[in-house]
Amino acid sequence: MQPKTKLYLTILLPVQIILIQIISFFPEFIERFYSNGFFVYTSKVLRYVFGWLPFSFGDLLYSVLIIMLIRFLIRKVFRKNILWKEVLLDMGATLSVVYASFHILWGMNYYRLPLHEILKIDDEYTEAELIKVSEKLITQANTLHSKLEPNDSLSIQIPYSKEAVFQKTVPAYDQLKSIFPWLHYHPKSIKKSILSLPLTYMGFSGYLNPITNEAQVNGLILTYKMPTTSCHEQAHQLGFAKENEANFIAAITTMNYDDLYFNYSGATFALKFCLNDLYLRNEEKAICLIEELRPGIRKNYREVNEFWESYENPLEPIFKSTYDSYLKANNQPDGMDTYSYVVALLVNYYKANPIAHRE
Repeated sequence: MQPKTKLYLTILLPVQIILIQIISFFPEFIERFYSNGFFVYTSKVLRYVFGWLPFSFGDLLYSVLIIMLIRFLIRKVFRKNILWKEVLLDMGATLSVVYASFHILWGMNYYRLPLHEILKIDDEYTEAELIKVSEKLITQANTLHSKLEPNDSLSIQIPYSKEAVFQKTVPAYDQLKSIFPWLHYHPKSIKKSILSLPLTYMGFSGYLNPITNEAQVNGLILTYKMPTTSCHEQAHQLGFAKENEANFIAAITTMNYDDLYFNYSGATFALKFCLNDLYLRNEEKAICLIEELRPGIRKNYREVNEFWESYENPLEPIFKSTYDSYLKANNQPDGMDTYSYVVALLVNYYKANPIAHRE
């Protein structure tokens, strides 16, 4: 790349940042022309291009970029006589291209209308309403657990391979079209990440590659978590960039699919958000409700905690802090602490739809 081209791209970076900030004040415009317009077509094209590959092209792309970054640091930064002008132009041009690609291909979805406005439901709720929904989810979770496992002390082990879970998410989203007609997942592009071990040490269950629109799921996580994690990443693929909104869509998708194991994964997933939020408001009541759960459900929760604890390391908080800052910079002021909005969506969705799941 010519120095003049690098200079132009570097100058364009602050211009892009300002432009994005201005556009972010017009969520209705983004919702109509980007999220439900331009992005629908570009995301499908990317899934057609990369979805058929049996491996994650996005993971390979990230691996190459990491190697190129190390090479750049060794050749141009970690040297005695640093050519600062050249280094800054290289960095500025690269960041400019990455910033533009990210927002054009996916990132503008961070600034679309909030999901509660799309669904035409409230985003506020009372403690009484939270308790009511929590009790409903406890009944649902206990019923599903008893159907899947007569012994109330045993955890549920989903008998599907992770690839089979991926296949089942497609009809799961198809069934959701009767509730949310605008959620149409086709073509499929979801894969186990070849970077699963690093993801686990970083504390992440999966991620979406915004450049290739591939959903990456950590292949090491417990199969019990696969349905909700897969549907969460697919919600990102469909343009719901915010973590709390993707969590809500994952819960509703799995709870409404005609499969008891998916229903159980979704119900216990949604319930955990509700109980965590209730614990912050009314610790005594939350503990009482937790005691109503079958021991096997509590064992599923413990197994997930034990899995992540087994990979704890000194770097994990740094990665999570970095991601938390990234979320806050992208229109998610609560960062990774998104319980309240997920719960607001769940509570108000149940209020608007009294029969909101399969029994």
